[in-house]
Amino acid sequence: MRLKQRPEDFSVKESYRFDEVKTGTFRVYLMDKQKLSTFDAVARIQQRFGLKPGAISYCGLKDKQGRTEQIIAVDGYDVDLQDPDLRLTFLGRTDRPLSAANTTSNRFAVTVRQLRDRDLHLVTVAAAEVNRLGVVNYFDSQRFGSLKHGQGFIAKDLIRGDFEAALRNYLAKPSTLDRTDDAKVKAFWAKNWGDWTAKCPFDANRKYYRVIKALRDEPRDFVNAFLQIDADYRAMLLFTYQSYLWNEGVRRLLQLLLPREQLFPMPYQAGTLLHHTDASPEVLSKLKRLQFPLLAPDSTFEDPQVEEAARWVMGREKLTLAELRIEEAPKLLYFKHELRPVLVFPQKLVVGKPRPDELNRGSIKVNIAFTLPPGSYATLTVKRLFHFGVEKEQRSGQDVLEELPPQHPPRRKFDHKTGAPVPRRDDEPRGFRAQQKHRKALRAERRGAAKK
Repeated sequence: MRLKQRPEDFSVKESYRFDEVKTGTFRVYLMDKQKLSTFDAVARIQQRFGLKPGAISYCGLKDKQGRTEQIIAVDGYDVDLQDPDLRLTFLGRTDRPLSAANTTSNRFAVTVRQLRDRDLHLVTVAAAEVNRLGVVNYFDSQRFGSLKHGQGFIAKDLIRGDFEAALRNYLAKPSTLDRTDDAKVKAFWAKNWGDWTAKCPFDANRKYYRVIKALRDEPRDFVNAFLQIDADYRAMLLFTYQSYLWNEGVRRLLQLLLPREQLFPMPYQAGTLLHHTDASPEVLSKLKRLQFPLLAPDSTFEDPQVEEAARWVMGREKLTLAELRIEEAPKLLYFKHELRPVLVFPQKLVVGKPRPDELNRGSIKVNIAFTLPPGSYATLTVKRLFHFGVEKEQRSGQDVLEELPPQHPPRRKFDHKTGAPVPRRDDEPRGFRAQQKHRKALRAERRGAAKK
């Protein structure tokens, strides 16, 4: 299975609402972007029109790898942008900035490529499971780009009070996966850390102007320098760590509620997630009702198993809830308690007809479409539907927890006539190399028998 081979393979359209006020100072635009993160798109608009930080508001972050539509509001300025990868369409005016309350849902259209004929039967079964059981409402790999690019959880540096380490990870940790000038800027400051009078030769350095200026003025005041980072981005750095704690807590919760045989693991950027293939009516009813908190110092619990899972993940992180606090700037950097449903049920799920895959010879592709509430990840729904073909993702180096249930078999033999799965023999070796050795031994055994 392959996703996002082309930008048009992954399309998101935001369903939105806002109160139109003709005398309002906030201009609302439909932003159509391609291969750009929301942060990058907003930064381009700010730089192009000389807007101050915070002048642009939006409802949420949309995926970089794909084509997405969402609304933004610009305070006090008329803007017009028609770049090939970023276009704005004026919708009207309103009297307040946008927030998550202005979006109602997101409609996704996804092309899944490099499939085989037998996958079609499996995805039909998986679609029935998703409609009945829902999908665990995890945060997917996109949320953990800082792990992918080697920065780690910057929030952990802040909790420890090490703002210099936080700034190093933000400003001076070039990613080996990044081919843009941003990586060159970070490599420059990694080499020249502490010499804030150094002149960075790359235009991408403008993104960090306020941080560098603060360090030139006060070279050892790393707290003030860190606070020059855009407020939305600072909040996301904390939210990223909260998202990881949420994932790990819900993962533990599923282990408390469901037997091992009803769970299977799925790797992602920050470790391993657990998904369910079945649940008793009582447990499913409970899971539908349950909400798990984004943990903060003021988090409280009504369900004892939710509390047990939360305490477990905090113990594993060697933290208490009270320690989720940044003492140096408590009013500007803080963890916010928020409840998030454990399950999400994709609406209007449609699996299209299979067609030849023009990008992968000999394979087929399938278009799927569905609607999710704000904040839920379409890629998780797709991976849940096609979990039998999900390849292992690059990981941050964190170990998979030892209490994981047995691996759900990723490959099974099928009867070519009936299409039914062939039961695996108990003595049949697992793993590619073991199976190759087993076949080689069988061939040698047959040749020896033929000679006799």
